[in-house]
Amino acid sequence: MKKYVIYLGILAVGLILGWLLFGGSINKEASHNHDEVSEGNTMWTCSMHPQVMKPESGDCPICGMDLIPAEANTDGLEVNQFKMTENAMALANIETTTIGVGESSANQLTLSGKIQTNDKSSAIQTAHFGGRIEVLNFKSKGEFVNHGDVIASIYSPELVTAQNELIEAMDIKNEQPELYKAVRNKLKFWKISEQQIERLEQTKKVITNFKMYANTKGYIEAIFVEEGNHVKEGTPLFKVTNLNTVWAQLDAYEQDVKSLSLGQTILITVNAFPDKNIEGKIDYISPTFNDKTRTIPVRATLNNPTETLKPGMLISATTNLKSNDKEVVLSIPKSAVLWTGERSIVYVKVPNESPVFELREIALSNAVGENYKVLNGLEEGEEIVSNGTFTIDAAAQLNGKQSMMNRVILNDEDSSKTIERLKVSTTFQEQLKTVVESYLVLKDYLVSDDASNTGKQAKIVLDNLDNVDMTLLVDNSAHMQWMELLNNIKTAANSLSEETDIASQRKYFKPLSSNITKTVELFGINQAVYSQFCPMADDDKGAYWLSLSNEIRNPYFGDAMLKCGSVEKIIK
Repeated sequence: MKKYVIYLGILAVGLILGWLLFGGSINKEASHNHDEVSEGNTMWTCSMHPQVMKPESGDCPICGMDLIPAEANTDGLEVNQFKMTENAMALANIETTTIGVGESSANQLTLSGKIQTNDKSSAIQTAHFGGRIEVLNFKSKGEFVNHGDVIASIYSPELVTAQNELIEAMDIKNEQPELYKAVRNKLKFWKISEQQIERLEQTKKVITNFKMYANTKGYIEAIFVEEGNHVKEGTPLFKVTNLNTVWAQLDAYEQDVKSLSLGQTILITVNAFPDKNIEGKIDYISPTFNDKTRTIPVRATLNNPTETLKPGMLISATTNLKSNDKEVVLSIPKSAVLWTGERSIVYVKVPNESPVFELREIALSNAVGENYKVLNGLEEGEEIVSNGTFTIDAAAQLNGKQSMMNRVILNDEDSSKTIERLKVSTTFQEQLKTVVESYLVLKDYLVSDDASNTGKQAKIVLDNLDNVDMTLLVDNSAHMQWMELLNNIKTAANSLSEETDIASQRKYFKPLSSNITKTVELFGINQAVYSQFCPMADDDKGAYWLSLSNEIRNPYFGDAMLKCGSVEKIIK
């Protein structure tokens, strides 16, 4: 009996000790786990499309896959925030600016445009007489023609007949001086020089091919004929322009035209010579309105005696308006703004121990010098990225965060939204298309695990980039965005071309693809391409690429995982 009592006592003591040692922690752990589950169920995402964030479970609005609970963010960051290290910021040359309130003159306006030839100083060189062009001495645009230069040698049946008439009239000039004078003047009317006529009278030999001399001066802007063409008297041969004066052609938005007038002084800055300011006066405001660009052409005539101002150069101009009122405004550097059609985007640095950034959509007013006035979206004292904005945007996209191209999808309606691209010329788009085509060939070499040809193709991408004419971008914001994209693409392509190892090449292919994709999104290439994504690339961080087909052929793994990935969207 005593034995059982002892056993029961030992058991009771063990239970009490167990409750004291583990009972409290079990309850705490259960409570803690309950809290974690409660917190973990707040947001749901897609394993293939991490930009999708929804408050409840369901299907992905892009691919239809079941949503999974989003991982808890131990840093306490919001959906549209992401973190960068100090080293990454230094390597990417990221600079920030604190926004301050200043007293801005409300009577200053900034216009953008380019240098154009002065049509009033242009002239057409015509044929002085009819015939067949045997030799044409000026055949290329841009050649300079001086007054009196021999421009062509022409065989003219009419001139042959007129020469024979002069030779015959010489024999009877004493009897019929008026006839002789009339025949001689006939040749002069065709701009045959006195020396040529005297030579004919001395030799009495008919000249079959007459030299034609220029009666205009300037650079050839257009050529209308070729050797062997038959021309009539007065037929245009080429157009020349004189660059002693040029036009500063500017675009004024409709809301600003009311504040402009003829004779108004403007201060012009040429992108090629940023330290030089040129003063001019508005001498023309177009009576017609361009409903596509929502602008009205305005121009000023500039003296250009040294011909340093070349047609096509990009310019900006500032002018003081009539109002003298001052207003207190927020202003930010132009380099801080990303444009996506109707949207203006900046990246704000969030107060944190480590660098944390979030995307912010803002509303802007007119440009004032190198700054934009902010209407809303920012507050005094906030810190924004002022240099390296595209790099920050690329980092956000690669982290599956909200970015210029990659808006975080919070509901099904958001998934159908697309970015309105910048308006550029078809010629510029075709040049970009050549760059994209060479990029696609490079992508196919990576798919085939061909490191040798991948490096060679990267150099072709660089060559095609050099052929893109930046002067076609008249809009300054488009020009600035292309310059930063161009620098990022060249950096990635250069690094890729120098690597011989396929793994290293694929590392640089990721930023190359990111910036090429941004280029297509912003400017367009008049062709549909597929944006595709592999969640396992770059050590499971995920990476994008472009393709002409919806078939998945993964450039980050090649044959090892050829079909890994999905189509994110179609860029048209």
